[in-house]
Amino acid sequence: MEKSILNLKKRGFLNPQKIASLDEETLFSLIKPSGFFKVKAKRLKNFVQFLMSEYGGDIGRMALEKTHTLRKKLLGIKGIGKESADSILLYGFNKPSMVVDEYTRRTLARIGLIKGDEGYDEIKEFLEKSLGKSIQMYRVFHALIVELAKMYCKKKDPLCISCPLSKGYCKFYANLLQRNLQSF
Repeated sequence: MEKSILNLKKRGFLNPQKIASLDEETLFSLIKPSGFFKVKAKRLKNFVQFLMSEYGGDIGRMALEKTHTLRKKLLGIKGIGKESADSILLYGFNKPSMVVDEYTRRTLARIGLIKGDEGYDEIKEFLEKSLGKSIQMYRVFHALIVELAKMYCKKKDPLCISCPLSKGYCKFYANLLQRNLQSF
């Protein structure tokens, strides 16, 4: 994502009006490093069209919206789901909106804080109640969960033995140990 943003910035296209004026092929080439660039280009165009029509292209005006109101509007844009909307709110607009992704769901389920079959909004509400309304806390928590999941709590072949949460916190690891002991 960072490379794509740098590409847009270097070429002078990192503003809504310029993105709106780009043809598809140029936009594809600029955001290609992000992967799934054709889908992302369409979503970016949808977002920019919304920004232009709703706020006259003024991000500052958009930022003045209350978090709940802006989230609802973002979810109305084709291609923007709950995770994307919350990411835009938290990282783009500095608004307190916890991001729930697959890393979050997997890690919380394995350590036993959630069952794992809860819906997005249920997990989001649980985390926001648990962490308070702190933008900094949401960012740090999300970043730590992502790192933990990438390094240890992997979908396949988790590295439980070296995970900092395995001893005393992780129900997944405790069950794994129990199964291994029973197999002797």
